[in-house]
Amino acid sequence: NVIWQKKYTVANDAHWLSDNHDHILVYCKDGTLWRPNKLPRSAKMDARYKNPDNDPKGLWKATPLHAKSGSAAGSEFTYRFSNGVEWGPPPGTFPRFSRETLDRLAANNEIWFGKNGNNIPSRKTYLKDIEQGGTTALTLWMYDEVGHNHEAKEEVKAFNPKDVFATPKPERLIERILRLASNPGDLVLDSFAGSGTTGAVAHKMGRRFILIEQGEHCHTHILPRLRQVIDGTDPGGVTAATGWKGGGGVRYYRLAPSLMAKDRFGNWVVNPAYNAEMLAEAVCKLQGFTYAPSEAEGWNHGFSTERDFIYVVGQPLTHGQLAQLSEEVGPNRTLLVCCAAFRAGADEFANLTLMKIPNAVLKRCEWGRDDYSLAVAALPEAPESAPEPPAAPVRRTQPADPDELTLFTAPPTA
Repeated sequence: NVIWQKKYTVANDAHWLSDNHDHILVYCKDGTLWRPNKLPRSAKMDARYKNPDNDPKGLWKATPLHAKSGSAAGSEFTYRFSNGVEWGPPPGTFPRFSRETLDRLAANNEIWFGKNGNNIPSRKTYLKDIEQGGTTALTLWMYDEVGHNHEAKEEVKAFNPKDVFATPKPERLIERILRLASNPGDLVLDSFAGSGTTGAVAHKMGRRFILIEQGEHCHTHILPRLRQVIDGTDPGGVTAATGWKGGGGVRYYRLAPSLMAKDRFGNWVVNPAYNAEMLAEAVCKLQGFTYAPSEAEGWNHGFSTERDFIYVVGQPLTHGQLAQLSEEVGPNRTLLVCCAAFRAGADEFANLTLMKIPNAVLKRCEWGRDDYSLAVAALPEAPESAPEPPAAPVRRTQPADPDELTLFTAPPTA
């Protein structure tokens, strides 16, 4: 849990306490494997390093030779340096280094005894040894490091001065998050894009991104903002810090309606919003076929191999229509028929596999929902031996030569 100081002013009109912070929850898939990236060192951090003895190794700062432990371990440890100084860890602490390491540090002039040589000895920690690795992020992020609410609203005004987004986040805050959790070329997902800050910062930092927005912010905020980022006309935010000069591009998609919907009787039917072409393309994708409608054969909507095809139709098919299909397909090819209903036995035609569209779709996806509140409920414990999932329908496909199988690779159906 990271604390972000989102405001720097005191709300004197607050009924209780001035609300000046927000929470940033950090999750990872496997805490034993994931490690956040280091942050760049600041000039303030580097200013702590000096070189009062003109050490040729460069800037350094003094680090105590003992580590705090709260115990008396190491209280009997003493070490005599070549200049006669005898050192031991203070009571309740223990030495950081062994005698062999202290010998090496002293021989390399990496022990500091003070300007007059009478200070408690300390180890020199050189800036050159740590600046490349960066610094570890704290769980407290102050506004002067990662920005605040007022800064975020000023950034929004740069591309939409008439409609300032209610709860924008400063680009410096998102930059900190992406720097810790991603690398150039990684894919960043923001399921609630808002004013598009995540996309703008990810683009400037060389990350790919997917933004999802249900409201009109996509047109009033996100697209105008990303256009400025791509054109290089967005001087604010982290533009200077990342060295961004413009470039790249984005693709904009509108999510299609649910493929299946329930009629007034509660039965699953094809959504009326889908025309024949949209239905065929969607079912092809779900069944793992390449959508490629044939101009010569009206029943050929796509293929999985050179001899295996698919036909998608939103109406019921009679026995006679299926018999004609079987004859046109022929004995050397197979056809998956996805229709609203069929009047024939499922195994009646050797070269056809019959499947109702609701079953073909509902087994692979959950449709007709509009609840993305992300409410978390206590789930029941899984049974000791979970039942096996139902087996997928067995497809009858014509065997193909090994050489032919290399021409087309069927995409995964899950």
